[in-house]
Amino acid sequence: RVSGCLLIEAVVSTQSTGEKVVAFAARRMVVIADYRKKSQHLGEQWSKGIPIEVLPMAYVPVMGKLREFGLDPVLRLAANKAGPVVTDNGNFVVDAKFSGPHNWDLLETKLCRTPGIVETGLFVDMAGMAYFGMQDGSVEVVHKLAKVQDLSKN
Repeated sequence: RVSGCLLIEAVVSTQSTGEKVVAFAARRMVVIADYRKKSQHLGEQWSKGIPIEVLPMAYVPVMGKLREFGLDPVLRLAANKAGPVVTDNGNFVVDAKFSGPHNWDLLETKLCRTPGIVETGLFVDMAGMAYFGMQDGSVEVVHKLAKVQDLSKN
């Protein structure tokens, strides 16, 4: 899902670590999505939470830490086999549900500093623009808002 400020949330992938490495290595990240992925605020269109890749040995303490962060974590279970979904890296996926807006940059920092969390599905401040295929066949382009720096204080 893509929020109005171009905060990206990968919601179904079991490869968010690989996707983030590619996004990080790219000179520019451009998102292409359909109209159902566009929202003003993260979580408006998607209620299953932030996917978080977690080491299997750490998933129980990580679940507790996610609760401390105000999230509602759920271990993602596989549909066609018994047990949890396993990423390409052999880790578990925890979907961390949230309510209301957050300081996503701060939350991402807290998550990535938590031992046992490999990566999150949040792509904070990575995309420069997004193209949305609208229901009527048109294309809507959204550009990232530039951060305004107050130079008068320097």
